[in-house]
Amino acid sequence: MTSDPEESVRLQGYGEMTLRTAVETLMLLAPRERSEAAIFRVRDGVRFAQSEIAELASSWDIAPAPKVRSPRLVPEQHWQDIVRGMVREAPLPSLMVAFLVGVLVARR
Repeated sequence: MTSDPEESVRLQGYGEMTLRTAVETLMLLAPRERSEAAIFRVRDGVRFAQSEIAELASSWDIAPAPKVRSPRLVPEQHWQDIVRGMVREAPLPSLMVAFLVGVLVARR
């Protein structure tokens, strides 16, 4: 089935737009998010299959952007967990010394 690039569709999580804009937006997402997203026709609510979207993107020369990193994929800074683990494993006297050194440094 041939789809009109100006057809009104709804991209899940992004709202209503033209089909071409929805396909371009979808191709800019990271691969995992791209597979989870869906495009629906406004007129009848039918969902486009992933194969249809890929076919439309290739016919319109829209390449997927595999190097784009989504904020969800960026690893969180976990230095707090590392420090917490070190404190759990440290013996009590060394923790007391570290606390007292911290108090002395803070007072100066």
